Amino acid sequence: MEPSRSDDDPVGVALFVDGPNVLREEFDVDLDDVRVAAEAEGQLVTTRLYLDEHATPGLIQAAEARGFEVVVTSGDVDVKLAVDAARFAAEGRMSTLAIASRDTDFKPVVETANGYGIRTLAIAPGEFGRSDALRNATTDSVTLDGSEDDGDDENDGDGES
Repeated sequence: MEPSRSDDDPVGVALFVDGPNVLREEFDVDLDDVRVAAEAEGQLVTTRLYLDEHATPGLIQAAEARGFEVVVTSGDVDVKLAVDAARFAAEGRMSTLAIASRDTDFKPVVETANGYGIRTLAIAPGEFGRSDALRNATTDSVTLDGSEDDGDDENDGDGES
């Protein structure tokens, strides 16, 4: 059953960033670029960066300075991010779910959000860091090399992990 929305319900973009899969040296991703990609969909209602216990204090500090709420978990980052995103969807706390990742593990949460009538956006860290399965499950997708995807391309590498 879909949650009902009223005019005073929060409407905007909830951005969830899978730090270990996006902030890798080979992708050279700037958190500001991730934010801009999400903001293109609307006003941000939350901006969260999920990291594991090995995250450096410098990374945490830099993310917080850019306005990200940093969530550090000793368990699986994917599980914590997916649970939080699903909770936001079930509570109707966003009109768009944006997930920055290259990981197919987030396909079920994207499908859950879609089922609640929430728009979904996959933000890939680069052409070779894109999960086609995740991209194809979302309403829209963007690759941080600057191209916008429509999900209709032929399979051009899945970048899944």
